[in-house]
Amino acid sequence: MDYIALSQLYYSDRKAYDALLQQRLSGETTIHLDFQVSGNPAFFVKTPELLEAVLRIERADKNVRSIVLPGVAQEQFISKCLIDEVVVTNSIEGVHSTRREISDILSKLETDDKRRKFKGIVRKYYMLTKEDSVSLNTCEDIRAIYDELVLHEISEANAKDTPDGKLFRKDSVSVYSETQKEIHRGVYPEQEIIDAMNRALAILNTKEIDILFRIALFHYFFGYIHPFYDGNGRTSRFISSYLLSRELHPILGYRISFTVKEKIRRYYEAFKICNDPNNKGDLTPFLLMFMDIVEKSIEQLEKALRGRLEKLESYADKISRLPKIVDKSGFNYKIYDVLVLAGLFAEAGISTTDMLNYLEVSRSTLRRYLKCTASHNLLVVKTVGHVKYYSLDLRQLDEM
Repeated sequence: MDYIALSQLYYSDRKAYDALLQQRLSGETTIHLDFQVSGNPAFFVKTPELLEAVLRIERADKNVRSIVLPGVAQEQFISKCLIDEVVVTNSIEGVHSTRREISDILSKLETDDKRRKFKGIVRKYYMLTKEDSVSLNTCEDIRAIYDELVLHEISEANAKDTPDGKLFRKDSVSVYSETQKEIHRGVYPEQEIIDAMNRALAILNTKEIDILFRIALFHYFFGYIHPFYDGNGRTSRFISSYLLSRELHPILGYRISFTVKEKIRRYYEAFKICNDPNNKGDLTPFLLMFMDIVEKSIEQLEKALRGRLEKLESYADKISRLPKIVDKSGFNYKIYDVLVLAGLFAEAGISTTDMLNYLEVSRSTLRRYLKCTASHNLLVVKTVGHVKYYSLDLRQLDEM
């Protein structure tokens, strides 16, 4: 049975509305929160649907963790998903960035010291699968994440949109619909922003609530508070991605914005419902929506991985029928293996440096391998920045 939002019942049946409100406020499965939403104390109900969603997410996570990618495929797939996520989280906010642009930044992340556009957000997302931890205990921590993630781009686009308070914004800010109707006004003034953020962080860090619920709640609180003039969506989605990457499979952190965009109407509608004063601070609709996004994200991740592995298996026999590449040890098909992996899992392909490391051959031998592959029209070459990337033409294999 679908969970009925109080705000939807308010105008249609006031008697039922009052009874349902009292039932939820006094229910044994109701969790009361130290946070005010539109003048009402916030709470949520641990419904059977929410608990079942958590179980499904945990099962799906276990399935994904059981998938083992061969060779360099894991790092290649991570890079591909990272590029997807950065491009999509930008696009949700109307910020244009191309896959090639993000790929170029990622390829030079360790060597390029220039302060380039989008480098901050790429660097932060890059760290999701690393051991680095992000502190989320104080308002200063939130500001530090914002500064690293989006401050450079926002400052370049419009310096007036950068924070002008001690940590956050001094003035009020509103969220508008496509028709320019105000649909939400962020918390104001700055001291109230700080107080609200401290309460939100306290809820995020409590051990008394399931971690997945806490992540969803903090995502909502961040959007409700709206501490910055610009960059709130990208900052809150990164924080959720980081937290989910620590609790579930790390690659999941690169799938959240993608699913949010797929379900953008429901995403915004959940904010709208919970912000409504007539919803009386009930955040259950938002948690149900957020759990659905996490569940769909991890299901899509599993589907993407298994689909590529099935393709890889189907290519094994076809590789043995490709033109032979001769080296000192006889016929060598390992070059085909690595180029197929690059075609299936990588964004642009595999670089010369990575191939040399993986194949453990000399540069001259690699050149001979690539020349032979190219001579049979099997090689795909892409240039990103000043780096060439190689992969096998999978369309040729599919046609075999």
